[in-house]
Amino acid sequence: MSINDFVQQSKNHLLLDVRSPGEYNHAHIPEAISLPLFTDEERKIVGTTYKQQSREQAIKIGLDMFGPKMRKMVEEVETRLEERGTKHEGAGVVFIYCWRGGMRSAAVAWLLDLYGFKLCTLAGGYKAFRNHVLQTFEQPFQFKIIGGYTGSGKTEVLHELEKNGEPTVDLEEIACHKGSAFGSFKMPPQPTQEMFENLLSCKLQAVQQKTNDPGLVGEGNGSIWIEDESQRIGNLNIPSALWETMRRSPLIFLEIPFEERLQHLMEEYGTWDREKLAASVQRISKKLGPMETKHTLEFLEQGNYKEAFRILLQYYDKRYLKGLHNREQLLTLLTKLNCETVTPANAQVLTKYQPA
Repeated sequence: MSINDFVQQSKNHLLLDVRSPGEYNHAHIPEAISLPLFTDEERKIVGTTYKQQSREQAIKIGLDMFGPKMRKMVEEVETRLEERGTKHEGAGVVFIYCWRGGMRSAAVAWLLDLYGFKLCTLAGGYKAFRNHVLQTFEQPFQFKIIGGYTGSGKTEVLHELEKNGEPTVDLEEIACHKGSAFGSFKMPPQPTQEMFENLLSCKLQAVQQKTNDPGLVGEGNGSIWIEDESQRIGNLNIPSALWETMRRSPLIFLEIPFEERLQHLMEEYGTWDREKLAASVQRISKKLGPMETKHTLEFLEQGNYKEAFRILLQYYDKRYLKGLHNREQLLTLLTKLNCETVTPANAQVLTKYQPA
């Protein structure tokens, strides 16, 4: 099955990645379950044999490894289908891929087909999926960027827009990071760069389908709402092509008073571990400056989080303003909307805004 058909039709079906655990853990098609034909070590042995001896010898060694696993693999697929409420007798379709759509997926597909499952394999394998992912970021998405200084509640507004039926993409949620030096707090570990791109591509494609359906789109006129971000989110990078599209998109800036934003940060970070906060301050000490770092750490030590956050908020405001000024065509892209306080209800202000 071609990549486009495979991606569309595998939704809501059992999707199996038969590559090695190491390959799967590095990155895979979202929603895929690992059912490795070989362990990492076995894959290495087969690959070395293929290169140093012959294809035929590699296949023989692979068959020796595959044989004892056959029953277990069939039973695992059977169990997975039963867990999904799908009986295996001809009713459940199983989608399979390996690295290039070669021997590994063909071998497992043969086995499962022999047992009676319906099988679909991906032509070109995971490599074809990766090409599909990278092509996604080249598409001319129509974005509306939610801007605002740190503490403006942009993420909360984004989630409110989603609740209201607007197409949205939450980059920070996909990256498992909130973007600042404090962005990893209370967040799961970040995915690999490759897995981040896989997840982001699938999300963009799903949301794009929504924008193409007039019956599902809210007041945003088919545009996708996305939060203004630096290209780097924690340890991950927004793909360059997508980043350039974001930079050329309309930026709607929530103008919220400093003290309101400071209070919002207190509510979000004010109960967090003092040592972790101090460690994050140390990581940005060179950019923050020696005196500001010293005073911030002193305030944290005293338990005076508000004054510590005041210094940090002033620092991030300057960085954000600098980033705005570095944006090309800023005057034609930027619209400022005055908001009295930090609240998800600011989403209503955004949806009423229509760019010229």
